[in-house]
Amino acid sequence: MRRPHAASIRWIKLAGVGERDGGARPAFVLHEHHKPRHHFDLRLEEHGLLRSWALPRGLPTDPGRNRLAVAVPDHDFEHLTYTDADKDIADIGWWEEHDRTDRRILFTLHGRAGSRRYALIHTPENWLVHLTKDQPAT
Repeated sequence: MRRPHAASIRWIKLAGVGERDGGARPAFVLHEHHKPRHHFDLRLEEHGLLRSWALPRGLPTDPGRNRLAVAVPDHDFEHLTYTDADKDIADIGWWEEHDRTDRRILFTLHGRAGSRRYALIHTPENWLVHLTKDQPAT
């Protein structure tokens, strides 16, 4: 059954998130999938769509350990607050791009629990997500 997560919708409206919905900041969501195999999906709003990467082990918590990020098809913006029996929202908020090249996107996620800076690094085979040593002030 498809249902929007009411608390997340309320939070993103308060934070002024969602370029498509008239907010000043692009949205992000980290979905946690419980089936068929536990993993996370990172979705970043760009040009009215959600660019998406599957993260088999979630976002990194240590700058010394990168994690695999597999690019998956873009999703419609309406998928931002989508949950069901097998999918929850682990975090949601807005994201800020700091730098971008063909091989890397440097950005900060501003979520419910605070702000963390990451880099998505494009390798010949896939993507890696890296927690940067330089973090936003809390």
